Amino acid sequence: MNIKSYMSVADLFSIGNASFGFLSIVMIINGDLVLAAKFMLISVIFDALDGWVARKVKRLDEYGFGKNIDSLCDVISFGVAPGIFLYSATLTFSIPYINILVSLLIVICGILRLSRFNIITSSIKSSKEFVGLPIPATAMIISSFYLSGMFHVDLSLVIMTAVSLLMISTITYPKISDIKIMVIGGVLLLATLIPQSILASIYYIPGKTLFVASILYLLIIPFIRLYSKKI
Repeated sequence: MNIKSYMSVADLFSIGNASFGFLSIVMIINGDLVLAAKFMLISVIFDALDGWVARKVKRLDEYGFGKNIDSLCDVISFGVAPGIFLYSATLTFSIPYINILVSLLIVICGILRLSRFNIITSSIKSSKEFVGLPIPATAMIISSFYLSGMFHVDLSLVIMTAVSLLMISTITYPKISDIKIMVIGGVLLLATLIPQSILASIYYIPGKTLFVASILYLLIIPFIRLYSKKI
């Protein structure tokens, strides 16, 4: 059967996601980590749009094509790209090979998380929750951290280790569906793409804000879940 029989308009946004993930990797190879971080954030925007478009066009993905292409694209943009980015950004770490192991952990946990998602997606009780930290968080956190002007090699390795393990955890994270929060998040993502030639004090604000918001989402939810279990 012709591939057009399986594809939807939403899949074009998934391809956009993978394309910018690939371009991010190319920029890392070229040594331009700032542009690589921005390309990863553009991938996040495309990833958010493909789901939104799929819902708007009321797509019936009877063959699972959309689910599979989305996961394959996510592996590139939110698994491989962040892993290579972290490795390149932490070459100065004092303990040999630790940065390689953590970078590899991102890729492995990303693959496991997406594979589990594809298996349980039809049986999740609440469509308002993710089981485990959503994989776009890898790109959101490492990119915003680097673009915040606060990047620290040691801390980035600790944070990304936690991100990787939370992806394969059973902690449920809420899907952000509030339109106001989504708009604010979209504006922050776009604001991180502003030219670096702008005054430094202004340039770093979107990255810092996005990084702090991502870390709060990363850490507060597990504490809330654990506290609710104890009550």
